[in-house]
Amino acid sequence: MQFNVHTAKSQLSKLIDAALAGEEVIIAKGARPVVRLVPVAQSGFKLGTQQGKLGALPDFLEPLDEDELDLWEGH
Repeated sequence: MQFNVHTAKSQLSKLIDAALAGEEVIIAKGARPVVRLVPVAQSGFKLGTQQGKLGALPDFLEPLDEDELDLWEGH
């Protein structure tokens, strides 16, 4: 689908939906195509998705117990 700049401005939401649906959306100046509207590739990585799933994390400010201290000191 090809649209001129004026139409693209007034129909941007619809053109974005069309591009997200996999349609080719071209914006033209006059009769000359100048821009292709495409979705941004999603990485699948989302911040915060593991919240509450890690279990209890160690408190790094607490002193080590004797067994852990012996491991670090090589006894």
